[in-house]
Amino acid sequence: MSHRVGLDKAAVVEAAAKLVDEEGIEALSLSRLAERLGVRTPSLYNHIGGLPGLKQELTRSCLRDLSETITRASVGKSRADAIFAFSDAYLAYARKAPGRYALTQQAPSPSDQETQAIARKIIEVIRAILAPYNLSEEESIHAIRSLRSIVHGFISLEAAGGFALPVDRDVSFHWLINLFISGLNDSHKQ
Repeated sequence: MSHRVGLDKAAVVEAAAKLVDEEGIEALSLSRLAERLGVRTPSLYNHIGGLPGLKQELTRSCLRDLSETITRASVGKSRADAIFAFSDAYLAYARKAPGRYALTQQAPSPSDQETQAIARKIIEVIRAILAPYNLSEEESIHAIRSLRSIVHGFISLEAAGGFALPVDRDVSFHWLINLFISGLNDSHKQ
């Protein structure tokens, strides 16, 4: 195998993203990735810092992608419309890119400031869509955790095949999000 023209860090990270979406995070290895790219494994070191470096770059890429996705979906909307837009975009991202989504769920190392900053952007989007509810700082943290847990729990159960009953899953998902919104409205009347 020879050096492939046009291979750079972005191409390596994108190929890794496709690999984890198709085969899962467990399948990610430099040898498997090199095989997909048609290069020898040592060639990858020209672009990434081994498997740990690849995972770090891939995680950052996935977090940026998710952040952009949910931001685009919720911009210009408020209250319930923003929460539904955020939740639908989050769910759609997980369905479209299950491996990438899984990488966004791992807490970044405290020493990795760049990844921490990217992950904080996702939390700030959620904080912004919850702002019209005038929550205290503590209530805001509870609401952020609750919404993320609701959406992630639904995603996890769906991915595991946990929804076999003959009712439209998207209708159930919206019912659940509406229940969350009703709870916000009931617990913090304006």
